Amino acid sequence: MEQLVSTHPLVAEKITRLRDQKTPSAEFRSLTRELVTLLSYEATRSVAVEDITVTTPVATAPGVALSSPPPLVVPILRAGLGMLDGMLAVVPGAEVGFLGMVRNEETLKATTYAERLPADLSGRHCVVLDPMLATGGSLAQAMSFLFDRGAKSVTAICLLAAPEGIAAVEQASAGRNVTLVLGAVDEKLNDVGYIVPGLGDAGDRLYGQAV
Repeated sequence: MEQLVSTHPLVAEKITRLRDQKTPSAEFRSLTRELVTLLSYEATRSVAVEDITVTTPVATAPGVALSSPPPLVVPILRAGLGMLDGMLAVVPGAEVGFLGMVRNEETLKATTYAERLPADLSGRHCVVLDPMLATGGSLAQAMSFLFDRGAKSVTAICLLAAPEGIAAVEQASAGRNVTLVLGAVDEKLNDVGYIVPGLGDAGDRLYGQAV
C-alpha cells in the first residue's frame, strides 16, 4: 500500500479551518471542495492516459487524453458526497458510483445499505472519497467491494486519518494495488472511535444533524 500525506501549506491551512468548531456548514462545504481539489492532483498522478494529436490555430501538437474507461469515483455516503464536486473539478470526465455505508456506534463495524456501481469493474481504476479514515472499517470494506468486482486499483482520498485506520486498511489491502492520499494524519482514536483531535462528525459538519 502506498501512502501520500500532503505537506502543502494551503492544505494545512484549510484543514485548520475545518477543525474549528466555529466554522459554519456553508464554509465547511466550501473548504472541503477546495481541499479535495488540491488532494486530487496527487491522487490522479498515475491516471491512465493515451497519446493523441490535436490541431492548434498554428499547427498540430502532440498531447494526451484520459484512457477509456475513465476513472470511477465512488463517494461513501453521506459525508463522501461533500467531496465529489472537488474531485470532478479535476477529472470532469470521470464516471461516478455510490456506496452507502453506516457505522454501528456500539461495535464500530461498517455495513453497506446501498450501492450504485457497475457490476463489472474489470481493469478499472477507482477513487474512493471518504473524509475521515477513523477505524478503517468502512474504507476497507468499500475497497474489498470494488476489488471483488474486478477493480485493478483503488485510490482513497481522505481529509484526515488516524494511525489505527491506516493500519487497518493496510492489513485489509495486503497484496492489492491501494493508495491512500491524506490531508493529515492525527494522533489517535478515542474510546468511541472518533479521530483526535479530528474535526467531529464530517457528515454533521457538512449537512447538519438532521437524519
